[in-house]
Amino acid sequence: MADKLVLVIRSDLRPGQQAVQAAHAMRQFAFQHPDADRSWFERSNTLALLSVSDEAALERLADRADDLDLKLSVFREPDLGNSLTAIALEPGPRSQRLCRNLPLALGG
Repeated sequence: MADKLVLVIRSDLRPGQQAVQAAHAMRQFAFQHPDADRSWFERSNTLALLSVSDEAALERLADRADDLDLKLSVFREPDLGNSLTAIALEPGPRSQRLCRNLPLALGG
C-alpha cells in the first residue's frame, strides 16, 4: 500500500472551510518539510483526509504526533481567531497507525 500524506481537519467546520483548511495544511507541510514532501510526491502522491471532532481533539492529535517525533505541520486560521483547523502528518506507517481510528472527512 502506498504511503499517504495524512491530512486531519475539524468536523465542526463547514465543508467548504474543511476543504480549504486541508489545503492550507498540505501547503504548510510542503513548505516546512520539502524533502519529505518531494519524496512522497514522487513515490506515492496519495492522500488520506481524516477528521476529528473539534480543535481540542486536533490539539491532542498534534501533541501525540509531536511526542512520536513525526514530521508535522499545523495550520491556524487567522480568520477563525487563529484557531487550529488542520494538520498534516508525514507519510508512512507511524502516521497511519496514529490515525487508524479516525473517520474519513466530509462524510466519506
